[in-house]
Amino acid sequence: MRPVRLLLSAALAAAAALLSVVPAEAEAGANYVALGDSYSSGTGTGSYYSDSGSCKRSQYAYPALWAASHAPASFKFVACSGAKTGDVVNNQLSALSVTTTLASISIGGNDAGFTDVITTCTFGSDQTCVNRVNQAKAYATGTLPGLLDNVYAQIRNRAPSAQVVVLGYPRLYKVPGSCSVGMSDTKRAAINSAADTLHTVISGRAAAKSFAYRDLRGAFTGHEICSSDWWLNSLSFPVEESYHPNRNGQRLGYLPQLTAVTG
Repeated sequence: MRPVRLLLSAALAAAAALLSVVPAEAEAGANYVALGDSYSSGTGTGSYYSDSGSCKRSQYAYPALWAASHAPASFKFVACSGAKTGDVVNNQLSALSVTTTLASISIGGNDAGFTDVITTCTFGSDQTCVNRVNQAKAYATGTLPGLLDNVYAQIRNRAPSAQVVVLGYPRLYKVPGSCSVGMSDTKRAAINSAADTLHTVISGRAAAKSFAYRDLRGAFTGHEICSSDWWLNSLSFPVEESYHPNRNGQRLGYLPQLTAVTG
C-alpha cells in the first residue's frame, strides 16, 4: 500500500502545484462588479433591462457581454446612465465587497459636463462651443482628479483584492470626416480635445492607484462619428441615446479592452 500512497501524494502535490500557477487574470472574474456611467451601462444600444429604469442597463453593454462569455460566479451590474463620481460613491459602491475579484468602471465625463458641452456645441456658435469645452477641460484638470481619487480609494477599500479596470472615453468625431451636415470641424475638434483631456486625467489617477487603464481612443479610431463605420450614435431619438457607443461600439470597442486585461 505504501507505493500507492506515495503515488497518490505525488499526484496531489502536482495538482496543487498546477493550481498555484494559474494566473490571477484567469480567476479575476469570479465575482464581477460593473460600476460607472452610461458608457458602462450601455445607453445607446437601444435595448435595456426592464428593471434598470433610467439607468438604462443593457444586455449589449460590455459588462453584460463579458459576463455572458465568462460565466463569473457572481455578476453585479450597477452602472447607471448619467452617473457622476458622487453617484458611484452613494449608489454603486455598496455592490463591492471583500469577495469581489473584478471591478470595471467608466466615470468622469458627466462630472466634466459632457451633456452640457454637447448641447452647447450643437446649438451655439463655434466660439461658444470652444469656450464651453475649455471650461470643461479646466474642470477636468482642476477638480476631477480629487473626485476620482476619492472614488478609486473607496473602491480599493471595499474590494481590497479586486482587479480594477478603468475604461476611458473615445474621441467622438473623425476630423475632417464624411459628415456633410451637423457640427463644424471646429466644434468636432474641440469636443475631441475634451476626450484627450479626460484621457490624461483619468489615466493618471488610475495609475496612481495601480489600477489597469484602457484607452478607448485607439480602439475607436476609424469608427468615430463622420467615419465610414460609426461605432457611436450621433444626434438620436430618444435624445439620451445620442453620442454614446452603439452595439458595435460596446462589442467591438469596449469589450475587447476589458478582455485584454482579464483574459
